[in-house]
Amino acid sequence: MRALEGLDLRVAGGGVFGLLGPNGAGKTTLVKLVLAIAFPTAGRARVLGRTPGDIAAKARIGYLPENHRYPSHLTGKQVLHYFARLSGLRDPERSRRVASLLKRVRMDAAGDVKVHRYSKGMMQRLGMAQALVNDPELLILDEPTDGVDPVGRREIRDLLLEQKERGTTIFLNSHLLSEVERLCDRVAILKEGRLVREGSVEDLTRPGGSYEVRAHRLRPDGLAALRAALPGLVVAPPPPPGPAGTGAPGPAAPSETLLQLAGDRAALNRLIDALRAQGAEIDAVVPRRQSLEEVFVRVVGEGEP
Repeated sequence: MRALEGLDLRVAGGGVFGLLGPNGAGKTTLVKLVLAIAFPTAGRARVLGRTPGDIAAKARIGYLPENHRYPSHLTGKQVLHYFARLSGLRDPERSRRVASLLKRVRMDAAGDVKVHRYSKGMMQRLGMAQALVNDPELLILDEPTDGVDPVGRREIRDLLLEQKERGTTIFLNSHLLSEVERLCDRVAILKEGRLVREGSVEDLTRPGGSYEVRAHRLRPDGLAALRAALPGLVVAPPPPPGPAGTGAPGPAAPSETLLQLAGDRAALNRLIDALRAQGAEIDAVVPRRQSLEEVFVRVVGEGEP
């Protein structure tokens, strides 16, 4: 059985690239090949212009593996000092770097706490600091927000976007597709060791094939006729009322109907023509953008070519 086959992938510098796929798709194998932890039986790879395993290239890479572990008797600060020494940093620069990183990941108050007392979220934050300790040009992250609460995920996302602004190239593995969609410029989807889709997040989630239409003054018998004429049409329930005094949107007006149409532009125009023929007033027509999760499920789960 081949873990990867026929994979041809190029990641441009300075952006955030997401590698997606179900368990067993070959994502971790690819990372191990790039880092020279595993070795290919055929083919070749280049990392920062050098062969995988080249010492000069590895010195410019930061890596956070999934389920990382540190010696439990060390404090967070001692862990970072250890990795900073491995990266060749000397005092006083090393101490300044460690203090700065602990502050960036909001762990400065826990720097002197031994890691066996850390929660999963705290371990992820410490792992992010460790991956950044050598100020890398390439940052490779495997599930960086696993086990982190929503506030922590947002803070890590902001940290990565800040790192991107500094010019770091970020290569990200994650099953949290909503996070990938917010962070990544481009993504690749692997399935059974093969590359099945690649492109920018904007292109992959581009609107098309689905629309929302808001209309007034639709008669019940008119709705039945529309459903019969357009099989991809769904009448959506009205939104729930917002809490009093919060400014949240309340329910749609009694005469307003929200229609969801799965179809192309020709189907949309047939719907609009039918609404006008019934005397309905059209308030809005909005193309519906797909989520990255929807794209992933279609490509991987349903086998879309």
